[in-house]
Amino acid sequence: MPKRGKNYKAAVAAYDKTELHDVEQAMEIIVKNSKAKFDETVELHTRLGVDGRHADQQVRGAIVLPHGIGKTKKVLVFAKGPKATEAEEAGADFVGAEEMAQKIQGEGWFDFDVVIATPDMMSVVGRLGKILGPKGLMPNPKSGTVTMDVAKAIQETKAGKVEYRLDKTNIIHTPIGKVSFGAEKLADNFNALMGAIIKAKPSSAKGQYLRSVTVASTMGPGVKINPMKLIQN
Repeated sequence: MPKRGKNYKAAVAAYDKTELHDVEQAMEIIVKNSKAKFDETVELHTRLGVDGRHADQQVRGAIVLPHGIGKTKKVLVFAKGPKATEAEEAGADFVGAEEMAQKIQGEGWFDFDVVIATPDMMSVVGRLGKILGPKGLMPNPKSGTVTMDVAKAIQETKAGKVEYRLDKTNIIHTPIGKVSFGAEKLADNFNALMGAIIKAKPSSAKGQYLRSVTVASTMGPGVKINPMKLIQN
């Protein structure tokens, strides 16, 4: 077990870790107990009652959070011709084609947070699957990162778009903002993201969909949220 600092221990002692909280209560606990000397990121961790090994039970999508995530993401766009120009004008940080793929493959370059590609460039980007995939950077139509409307995709990303998807243990880990946002804005972002995850429930999923829902800041302990109160009838 890793050693815990005094701030972490104080945060744990400040509330009942076993209690299931309302969203607003959970965000207030997170904000109140943030003691780090930097602006901590707040993340949602939710375990779903699905089996991601089956294609019909995958849960994946993207949403622009109402208040962003407190970070401006660097965007790489794979495009040519007019679409490359469109991407540059829309504020992409890097735009290119084969030369960008070579830079990633040959130099191990990863000075970007999101990759967007036009459909015609996927033959080039596809060759980077083994490199981009494990890092969660592979463009995908479901997340809106394979598109002809590159300007819209860039603008949404810069505005605070986040992608959510299952990991191998059927848990979704997604940032919902910074502690400095305050409890109310964090709750707004949480509710928007959770609404999207609930809406994305596969029709083949059986039993309880939201198995556990926890929020935590970078240096703080997890705060459990009552999943039964989140299900929209």
